[in-house]
Amino acid sequence: MRDIKLVEVRSELAAGTRGASMGIDALKVASLDKSSDFFTRFDPIHVEDANDYLWRGNQHPYANYIDGVYEVLQNVYTTVKSLRIARKFPIILAGDHSTAAGTIMGIKAAHPEKRLGVIWIDAHADLHTPFTTPSGNMHGMPLAMCLGLDNLDQKINEPLPGTVAYWEKIKAIGGGSPKILPEDIVFIGVRDTEEAENYLIRNHKIPSISISDLRIAGIPKTAEKALASLKDCEQIYISFDVDSLDTSLSKGTGTPVPDGLILEEAIRLNEALIRDKRVCAWEIVEVNPTLDTENAMAKNAFDVLESTARSLVSHF
Repeated sequence: MRDIKLVEVRSELAAGTRGASMGIDALKVASLDKSSDFFTRFDPIHVEDANDYLWRGNQHPYANYIDGVYEVLQNVYTTVKSLRIARKFPIILAGDHSTAAGTIMGIKAAHPEKRLGVIWIDAHADLHTPFTTPSGNMHGMPLAMCLGLDNLDQKINEPLPGTVAYWEKIKAIGGGSPKILPEDIVFIGVRDTEEAENYLIRNHKIPSISISDLRIAGIPKTAEKALASLKDCEQIYISFDVDSLDTSLSKGTGTPVPDGLILEEAIRLNEALIRDKRVCAWEIVEVNPTLDTENAMAKNAFDVLESTARSLVSHF
């Protein structure tokens, strides 16, 4: 049986809207509404956030609050690295998606000799950098951090020297860069990208499974395809952003996008993927109850969380 540890990261610095830090507690409220004992089964680890930077004012217009984001990534990295060294299986509940970079860095540092694959279930590719971002929001940058990319061919911004210094420090967390290779990422459900990201996806031939692809193939074949794309990887990390879900379910996330997964698809997909013995961490991010009514997104997200954990436990 996998030794599961819940990791709670209440960071929202990197999001464009406020409220993602409340997502974990919204999941807990949803569990109560569903009379679930899920949160009594695991001892949570609380990772220190840096949300107080929000009151200090942003000094980095093309990488908002990057100084605070760097602190949070260091904290996540340290936590996940120690858990993986101890052979624990982290289930990470996080606010904004930038913290996924810290998770990847921690997994890689714990076992640097092992090739790490990433399954990114998300409406967005999150491949931006301070040089390409249209918004400055760093929850759109975690994969670029881990790939060690600047994407200067698509440069539209001139970040301040201090911003670039922090960006270099972030890419260096956990040692050398890159932590992952572009061909070791599989996108599922990505449907809202900018040209700078499309440029990287095309040039590096990053596999991407669309919602229509998924529905044509079905969930079992989609999971099989995603895992087969990572056949050379010894470890796999799955990150599930709730904006991969369709907006008909809820808009309780910072960047909702129509035409996403329905709830049953999300549940069955994560259940299938997590059964692969190479999966070493799973994460759910970006629930924002302040953008919601009746905690709808958290209720849906909790269903995905609970069913995925159940699948993990029952198969190991």
